Amino acid sequence: MLTKIRGVLKKYFITGLLVTLPLGLTYWILKVLLQSMERLIGNPIQRYLEIYIPGMGIILLVTLILLIGILARNLLGRKLGELGETMLHKIPLVRPIYKFVKQLVNTIFMQNQATPSAVVLVEYPRLGIYSIGFVTSETRGEVQEVTEETLLNVFIPTTPNPTSGFYLLFPKEQVTYLNMTAEEGAKLIISAGMVTPQQGPGYPTDQYKKKGVL
Repeated sequence: MLTKIRGVLKKYFITGLLVTLPLGLTYWILKVLLQSMERLIGNPIQRYLEIYIPGMGIILLVTLILLIGILARNLLGRKLGELGETMLHKIPLVRPIYKFVKQLVNTIFMQNQATPSAVVLVEYPRLGIYSIGFVTSETRGEVQEVTEETLLNVFIPTTPNPTSGFYLLFPKEQVTYLNMTAEEGAKLIISAGMVTPQQGPGYPTDQYKKKGVL
């Protein structure tokens, strides 16, 4: 009886951690970031102009980001951005950090803009071992023309960084479609299987048909 109670309490405690930790880390990161920006930008303005408005540093930071975004949309801004990235890539310690942060930011902000992909189960890297992948579309062009089987374009992400992975072409009959959504599949991969989606329908089959993957 005590063992059963301990098991139930342990399950509830772990569930509480999974809910509390993301909220706590989000609050801590935002607090550190905003306080740092306020000290970096707001305090110097207060010291030299003797004017202080709460949140002034954050407002100026947002304005600066908007100006950088406007500049980056122009040809000159793109050229300057490319030049800056080239310089950063030549610095040994800075290059991997910048590359990781850029991939992470692109993954977060481009997630909602990405085309929904079917989540599939494939035998990879060998028969008898399975991997989670994302079907983007049916294979077309020369690659499809030189093969007799109907092929599907499948992206196999790596764990825990799903921005890298392998582009593979699988025969249609060797691909097993799953009901989970692309977001649920990504969470499963990033967490290395610790976050498992509940059973239930994912994207409607009609949506896959519109994309040409069924």
